[in-house]
Amino acid sequence: KQVAKLSLDYYHFSPVLESQLKDKRGNIVVRPTTVAEVLEIARVCVKYKAPLTVRGSGTGNYGQCIPLNGGLILDTTRMNQINWIKPGLASVQPGVKLAAFDKEAHKIGWELRMAPSTYRTATIGGFIGGGSGGIGSITYGVLRDRGNLHAVQVVTLEDQPRVIELRSDQVQKVNHAYGTNGIITELEIPLGPVYPWAEVIVVFDDFMTAARFGQALGDADGLIKKLISIHAWPIPSYFAALSNYLPEAKHCALLMIAESSLEPFQDLVREYGGEVTYQKTALEASKGVSLAEFTWNHTTLHARSVDPSLTYLQTSFVNLEQVEHMYEHFGDEVIMHLEFMRAAGKLIPVGLQILRYSSEDRLNEIIRYHEEYGAMIANPHTYILEDGGMKTVDMEQLRFKEIVDPYGLMNPGKMRAWEHR
Repeated sequence: KQVAKLSLDYYHFSPVLESQLKDKRGNIVVRPTTVAEVLEIARVCVKYKAPLTVRGSGTGNYGQCIPLNGGLILDTTRMNQINWIKPGLASVQPGVKLAAFDKEAHKIGWELRMAPSTYRTATIGGFIGGGSGGIGSITYGVLRDRGNLHAVQVVTLEDQPRVIELRSDQVQKVNHAYGTNGIITELEIPLGPVYPWAEVIVVFDDFMTAARFGQALGDADGLIKKLISIHAWPIPSYFAALSNYLPEAKHCALLMIAESSLEPFQDLVREYGGEVTYQKTALEASKGVSLAEFTWNHTTLHARSVDPSLTYLQTSFVNLEQVEHMYEHFGDEVIMHLEFMRAAGKLIPVGLQILRYSSEDRLNEIIRYHEEYGAMIANPHTYILEDGGMKTVDMEQLRFKEIVDPYGLMNPGKMRAWEHR
């Protein structure tokens, strides 16, 4: 039963992956606590040519940590030591949970630059291996942006497994590689200063006004923020715990703003004709459920708890004109949910739209329509690395895998470049 549980993630967000992955299982789970134990596990896997799949808390959404060919599951959650935290930088083992880390870092006035909406349970290693950005990306960009991961230590699956340290640009060899090319055993991560984050809901009569407000807030460099999450009705109706603050048929912005920025922020709200229905100080917000847990892919979680037939897309829009076109073109079939973030130095609206699923053919048609219009989709309905966010073979990751995993034992079946080399 434990093995079955530790073989899966939140793949069921996708009806396509649901049927492909639901029966996949590992054969055995190991929970190392030290690098020495990881090296021993690596030796055993190489000796018996046993497939190895590394996992954190299993909060991914496209089967990143689901073993396709059975074998051994390496659960990193007991490798949960924080080695050190200093201003702007920390060294951790991969199994450290994001929220637990921030609790420690807050003591000296720092926090993780970005986190997924699953930050209470997700691990830092899992976020690096399978995530890309999140709450905080409005300021700091995505994990792949230079400087957002300083160093990683990995154990190889060579004939003689060894420990390799990758620093600076070298980290891209394993960043978001689904654990296909090295077992991450330590990470050095940059931090951001912690502000007292107020949580605010603003509602609007018109969706595109809400979207333009989000863009304007993102562009307002003098206003310090951590989250700009915009939701078209009926998405707000899925947020049961917030129903008192989300009037019928209104579109909403869920925001985290530094308390010191709240006064000038009110002027921006007025400029766009928004109405603040909810505002908590950082202290008040720390006590209950955070607005962050209604954003990013938690939005999908809440929507699916109301209607399990719903699924989602992940779209990088170039601008709001594209957003408006898709919003009008698809109507209620693809419901607009935007997260504003920076990526490669630009502020962009990223869609995590809620999709009314009818068939795989129709899903692919919708994806194709977006791509023909110039909106890139990081397809969340595939477990293949290159078909998800990459769209191309990452030669650097492939070459690194050839060195560190010559027998192709690590998370086999996920990296097409390896299968077809």
